[in-house]
Amino acid sequence: MADDRYAAIVRDLTSGKILHSVAAEELRYPASLTKMMTLYLLFEDLQQGRVSLGTELAVTSNAEVQPPSKLGLQTGETIEVEDAIKALVTKSANDVAVVVAENLAGSEAAFADRMTRTAYALGMTRTQFRNASGLPDPEQVTTARDMMVLGTALQVQFPRYYAYFKTPSFTFRGHVHKGHNRLIGKVQGVDGIKTGYIRASGFNLVTSAQRSGRRIVAVVMGGTTAKSRDQQMAALIESYLPQGQMRSLAVGERVAAAGADPVLSTSVEPEAPVPAAIKPLKIAAAQGIATTGRAVAYVVQIGALPSREAALKILRETQAAHADILSGFEPIAAPYKSVVRARYSGFSDRQAAFGVCEQLRRKRVTCQVLPL
Repeated sequence: MADDRYAAIVRDLTSGKILHSVAAEELRYPASLTKMMTLYLLFEDLQQGRVSLGTELAVTSNAEVQPPSKLGLQTGETIEVEDAIKALVTKSANDVAVVVAENLAGSEAAFADRMTRTAYALGMTRTQFRNASGLPDPEQVTTARDMMVLGTALQVQFPRYYAYFKTPSFTFRGHVHKGHNRLIGKVQGVDGIKTGYIRASGFNLVTSAQRSGRRIVAVVMGGTTAKSRDQQMAALIESYLPQGQMRSLAVGERVAAAGADPVLSTSVEPEAPVPAAIKPLKIAAAQGIATTGRAVAYVVQIGALPSREAALKILRETQAAHADILSGFEPIAAPYKSVVRARYSGFSDRQAAFGVCEQLRRKRVTCQVLPL
């Protein structure tokens, strides 16, 4: 794995500790790891009822001419959302990525903007998207750490839909398409999630694995071959999964999707326990949030921006655009490490915060509810 593009990170999702990190904050090309975010937004629209698994997505000429890997969709055809999910997970189909983008946002450029905004909201502070597929673009960049955050968020926010990442193959119009993730079924405990490759990136892989109550998310980027990348990932799993903290969890606990925040969402409850992560931060008096006798208070976070000015700008713009939802709530620009979190406070309880976030999501504003 001696390559200047190499980067890796391993995180224990029970304790939140980083167990291994090499160049994890350095910029890299995501390649088809991009499709994790394409799927994140599709899952978000599914969860919000904007589409269903049976919704027919229209194919445009722009989608048709995408280079391989692809399903070979033709202009004027349609593909159901569930088949699109399976095509992205297994075939990593570039034409399908464009179909999803154009149907959800009107254009791939508009969808890429939404992808980047969502990345910032999740705490992926060094990621920028320019397309939905991961095809080469010098401005489409990320880090191993940011891909770890996204890999975590997918299983936390959408436990029901995350199961698609286990799909080994799927049949579409009589053709069987096999998945590219060779570790599923070969390395004990691996349950997803995505591979990626372009010449500039090398071979990339984000993987989740669990055994005996322990769970990790690991990222390898810049592998020289698919085989060496898989071997490196398998070695990381065998080395660090046994070091993970084992914990007995209640259904509904959530992994931290970014930084030190446990992510709480309105997503469908998981069918199996999902490990919790870092303990909630103590309430800071400077933030001026009353707990009314409770152990925790809640905020609605709409982004993690590079500066206080940027955070305040998005807070003001969002509050002005959705005054009917956000009137009376206090905007807070809260510094954390290298970012400033854009938040609203003043909620009477957890349910009230969830209610506001749900209304914002219906307006296509990405948000999450966080305890303090």
